Amino acid sequence: MDYRFISCDDHLDLNNLPADLWTTRLPAHLRSRAPHVEKRDGRAVWLCQDKIWGGWGGRLDGLVPSRTKLPFLNALDRGGISDHSERRPAVPELRLSDMDRDGVEAHVMFGPVTAIDLDDAELRDATYRAYNDWLEEFCGNAPNRLIGVPMLPEYPEAALAELHRLERKGCFRQVVMQVALAKPALHDRSWEPFWQALEDTQMILSWHVTVFFGVPGDPGVGKIAGTFTATKALIGQFLAPFVDLFAWGVLERHPKMKLVLVEGGLGWLPWVVQELDYRHWRLWEAKEFWADKGGIDLVTRPSEIFKRQVYATFQEDHVAMDLLKYYGDEHVLWASDYPHPDSVWPNSHATVERQMKHLSAETRRKLTRDNAAKLYGLDRYAARQAAE
Repeated sequence: MDYRFISCDDHLDLNNLPADLWTTRLPAHLRSRAPHVEKRDGRAVWLCQDKIWGGWGGRLDGLVPSRTKLPFLNALDRGGISDHSERRPAVPELRLSDMDRDGVEAHVMFGPVTAIDLDDAELRDATYRAYNDWLEEFCGNAPNRLIGVPMLPEYPEAALAELHRLERKGCFRQVVMQVALAKPALHDRSWEPFWQALEDTQMILSWHVTVFFGVPGDPGVGKIAGTFTATKALIGQFLAPFVDLFAWGVLERHPKMKLVLVEGGLGWLPWVVQELDYRHWRLWEAKEFWADKGGIDLVTRPSEIFKRQVYATFQEDHVAMDLLKYYGDEHVLWASDYPHPDSVWPNSHATVERQMKHLSAETRRKLTRDNAAKLYGLDRYAARQAAE
């Protein structure tokens, strides 16, 4: 192929972030409680309010990188990179080098989307802001290649405030929120100002699946059970909130709002949308089922809303490649998932060839580059930079 890909799901994980990210960026009166790297049982871990958030992969004051304890390999291992203490994904020049090796033009990058688990609302919201501010600086090293996705708290007022703050920065195109943890649930009217703000600011909302591997001793932990954890997470974290956006009329009321479903694949979506259409037909069109119309805040057929407003990413999804007619080919976004265990890095081009060989060259280019370039305005940005 004579072009480079754009990957719409890649990562800046907790274990690769700078050790001083929060201790130097939180307001002075909160720094004593900031997330920080500390030695526990011989390992370098992130700690906050005596809770371990996860391991840290760098080297600091003789601490052992947590990587040595992990039971699985990630993309860097498979790519022949043994020194994880470099924290390559969070070092701009190293990450860009890895992208070049893989023939990838840009990464859309997600951070530690479930790590900020704090009861203190002030500390929680400041911790989100500090990460997002660091992300702005990180992406500034190559703004058209490093596309950061800032995190939002899972509470309506806090999410709205941070969304407006990020919009004023003018450098972000998309945000991510762990909707399965939303309090209150998405159908609550307290979320309505947030939905309206997404539409007004044209900021894209994304959901990213989150996988927990459990702790040693749990009956579900092991190579076999752990392999299927992502599938269970998809059902629990994506399906109910996805349906809620239709059932409660959120997407219909806000037709310019855009949603990206990340790392959940596409193959399951046609059946779900078909089922939504069927239920909608029974309610609005089939007189033998309902004597009167109404009952839910949805007039437009769900499949129409879906094709208008919903995007989804995939890595290897052969089912989806055979079902493209159900989505169209405009809202499907390829991803490499660098540097996770599921990643196809550094073999992205070979992977795409394997699963898309039956597709036309035009469709391949849409899925692996042009859809993302259009959604994120990357070609417009590059043209503006060249003109300047």
